[in-house]
Amino acid sequence: MAFYRQLGSVPPKRHTQHRDDGGQLYFEELMGEEGFSSDSSLLYHRTIPSAIVDATVWELRDQTTTPNHPLKPRHLKLHDLFPEQVWAETDVVTGRRLILGNADVRISYVVAAKESPLYRNAIGDEMVYVESGEAVVESVFGVLHARQGDYVLLPMSTTHRWIPQGSEPLRAYAIEANSHIVPPKRYLSRFGQLLEHAPYCERDLHGPTEPLIAEGTDVEVLVKHRTSHGIVGTRMVYPTHPFDVVGWDGCLYPYTFNISDYEPITGRVHQPPPAHQAFEGNNFVICNFVPRKVDYHPLSIPVPYYHSNVDSDEIMFYCGGDYEARKGSGIGQGSISIHPGGHAHGPQPGAYERSIGVEFFDELAVMVDTFRPLELGEGALACEDPAYAWSWAGRGPESAQSGRGPESAQSVQGDAQ
Repeated sequence: MAFYRQLGSVPPKRHTQHRDDGGQLYFEELMGEEGFSSDSSLLYHRTIPSAIVDATVWELRDQTTTPNHPLKPRHLKLHDLFPEQVWAETDVVTGRRLILGNADVRISYVVAAKESPLYRNAIGDEMVYVESGEAVVESVFGVLHARQGDYVLLPMSTTHRWIPQGSEPLRAYAIEANSHIVPPKRYLSRFGQLLEHAPYCERDLHGPTEPLIAEGTDVEVLVKHRTSHGIVGTRMVYPTHPFDVVGWDGCLYPYTFNISDYEPITGRVHQPPPAHQAFEGNNFVICNFVPRKVDYHPLSIPVPYYHSNVDSDEIMFYCGGDYEARKGSGIGQGSISIHPGGHAHGPQPGAYERSIGVEFFDELAVMVDTFRPLELGEGALACEDPAYAWSWAGRGPESAQSGRGPESAQSVQGDAQ
């Protein structure tokens, strides 16, 4: 990330002796990316961070995926996956249900009320969007406070846990990379500072607030990692608690970024999706669609033109407001639309004309575009709305085969008629 931060007690010079008040040496750990040729941080532990006393298999939830075949756009209703009797006994780590995935990124969803186990993802960074609720996220770097609208960036192999707060459940949309997740290069100077045209700045990124020391013996940590056979889990047991860091400094650490701090880029005519980009990983990007003034050319059409993103699958998670282009499709809070490469997509019938003259869109959505096709996880198969693919035409496959008219699609047209 290249934004330097220091927390707690560190020695004046790196890789030199650092002792406690009793004269005992702290144990220095260099946590670095890309073979220590990219961002890193130095952490100072009270005990040896390598020490483990046991390692056993952690059985992950179903990670299998199914191709989007036959190819079609899809609508998923994520809120259907977690009724109250389920989320009351669920945590943010082990309760995730896989929605979509490919070799570069996996998207999961969870609604939780319980504290999670200690966990780290050894495959890549995680960017977790908090749809609603609040949480404390504890890690070896310290404490983060997460609230509705926050992205929580957790660097690869960061040991952490989620502790939901308040009376409402924590709804979390987890984007798990097999790479690192960073600001787009075009937003950064050659030295790594966010530039003036970027839609956010360093002041909008909030790192841990204080070091965290926890006591305990024979402490379990769940580790997600990859083998030649796919994604697997291991349960490691540490003789002492991993949260024993007295201080650290560097440019690699967890942080939060609230979507309300994203400043939208607008224009006289409709702006293409790259104008909404917030972050990127290997072979995918993350974009924000936020409340904003829309196109102000006198002949503009504020909703998107129909478009074929020929290299990408487009995944839109609707998490607030009223999304103009999808009125009449059944999409609402907690929905995902899947618009795959190979299929032109755009506004629902009626939305194109209806948007003319509109000056402001009150919508909130997180978009992930991937550069390899996504497959459907078990969570997607459990919450799909089968009518969505036919909502532009006004009739589905049964009427096409029988020669009947648009009666079968009336339930998904709504006010788009």
